[in-house]
Amino acid sequence: MSHIRAERLSKFYSVALKEPGVVGTLKHFFRRQTRRVEAVREVSFQIEPGEVVGFLGPNGAGKTTTLKLLTGLIYPSAGQVEVAGHQPFRREYAFLRKITLVMGNKQQLLWDLPAMESLRVNAAVYELEPAVFKKRLGELSEMLGLKQQLYQPVRKLSLGERMKAELLAALLHQPQVLFLDEPTLGLDVNAQVAVRRFLLEYNRRYQATILLTSHYMADITALCPRVLMIHRGGLIYDGSLEALLERFAPYREVHLQLASPLDQAHLATFGQVRALEGLEARLLVRREHLVATVSRMLAELPIDDLEVREPPIEEVIGQVFAESPPLVHQP
Repeated sequence: MSHIRAERLSKFYSVALKEPGVVGTLKHFFRRQTRRVEAVREVSFQIEPGEVVGFLGPNGAGKTTTLKLLTGLIYPSAGQVEVAGHQPFRREYAFLRKITLVMGNKQQLLWDLPAMESLRVNAAVYELEPAVFKKRLGELSEMLGLKQQLYQPVRKLSLGERMKAELLAALLHQPQVLFLDEPTLGLDVNAQVAVRRFLLEYNRRYQATILLTSHYMADITALCPRVLMIHRGGLIYDGSLEALLERFAPYREVHLQLASPLDQAHLATFGQVRALEGLEARLLVRREHLVATVSRMLAELPIDDLEVREPPIEEVIGQVFAESPPLVHQP
């Protein structure tokens, strides 16, 4: 049974249209006109227990609206949605005990109190027995590397420590389904790595299902074998991250360290020149021509070093959104 199931899920809003000035205000008062905004349009997908899935899209694409639909914060305009065997918009107590929503730009911990005080409140809300609370607190604080920080006022914690404490608070009731909206937002590189490691360990230990949105592509590549992509309210891709790269990045980047300078026109005979600075060059070469082109480079160019890389995933994702293709599914 799928942990998350959405079928033709949609959310529409009516937005009032008003002309400027007094005349526009009078017209708006006596004869109001509206237009329909489709925030989410007929989105369908399923996520199985234990899956970690990335949810990608540009700002305004419908990601956060979809998360709110899946967590029951807003009511769908059309379609069906089921999470952990429940209809989210009913907001049943049994459903709320099975899920959590973490938003990188929101906080639930009380600012002037130690995080431990907020954790005790959460334990009471979820009716955790003292022994269960102590056990889960110990497990999660060890996984997150939080000790004395839990006894300091939240305002005195670093941003990374606050995010770890927020995760601990959100996972204290051991939810089956995690909805994470930009959980590493604003964190430094070390803190981002720590959060990723924790999420991987939590998924491995408890077989939790995770749906993750992030603008940091490192989060997606480190955590999510499968990705969903939404654009202009509609789902445009559902499949593996590897298949996405294969489909939309039909080239490799070849990085060259030259022994002597070359002009761009000469390098362009081997591939598309993306950068040429002094003795360093970066070219794009189509995958099917890679072996032959690299062999020719080694034979004809003054090369000190050569490295073949995947193109940056940010460029690939940007290309997908620019093309906005119809829905593609790759298992």
